Amino acid sequence: MKPYVLLAALLATSSACWADPSPEAGQKAEWSYEGPSGPEFWGDADPAYTTCREGGQQSPIDIRDAKRGQMGPLVFDYPLTEATIINTGHGIKVKPAKGGTLTAPTGTYQLQQFHFHSPSENRINGREFPLAAHFVHADDAGRLAVVAVMFELGKPNTVLATPMRTLPKAGAQPVPLPGRISVGKLLPKERDYYTYNGSLTTPPCTEEVQWYVLRQPLTISASQLKAFRTRYEMNARPVQPVQSRVVEIGG
Repeated sequence: MKPYVLLAALLATSSACWADPSPEAGQKAEWSYEGPSGPEFWGDADPAYTTCREGGQQSPIDIRDAKRGQMGPLVFDYPLTEATIINTGHGIKVKPAKGGTLTAPTGTYQLQQFHFHSPSENRINGREFPLAAHFVHADDAGRLAVVAVMFELGKPNTVLATPMRTLPKAGAQPVPLPGRISVGKLLPKERDYYTYNGSLTTPPCTEEVQWYVLRQPLTISASQLKAFRTRYEMNARPVQPVQSRVVEIGG
């Protein structure tokens, strides 16, 4: 079976995974964000994780010296939807009942889930943000695209108000979010972006993931950030070498 077909099957069937494309449901080695199971040891923890150590296009990165490219705009069609919130043991994931679509220069993708990292994993010119949301998409062939939205401290985020009040504990059953969530309102008005070829930021660190990091941040209040950090004080992989990759600006 081709790797991207396997990823597509996992996306469709695994609700327990931290990142849907990851075959974590197969009970691979334990991993974490610190100590002897932290990021520097992921590549040695399990044969399935060797890409974490040996891959040449790993994420996240520190975005610097980006070049203006010919990449067109991102078009989002995220409907108002019911959703479920899950504590995976590595972070908080929201699974919309109706994901909607992302149309990008690289194709059209279906939204699978979005989740949060604190602090942000990608950096922009060395700047680290207190929170980032990653919107994970897959196309019909199982190829992946991740849209990252940065959050800085400021006014409360009204869309995140309900999720941040509904954070389950690790090991708890998935919790239906009250009402419906407008996922599209978790995107900034300005949709210019940085794009690069990268990977999943959690084991098995699968590559050939197209990243779109939106340049305009949103705001989150200190109390909302504190609520998230009562569950996860830190769940971010360190930045990885850019190597020969080119980061382009599109939009």
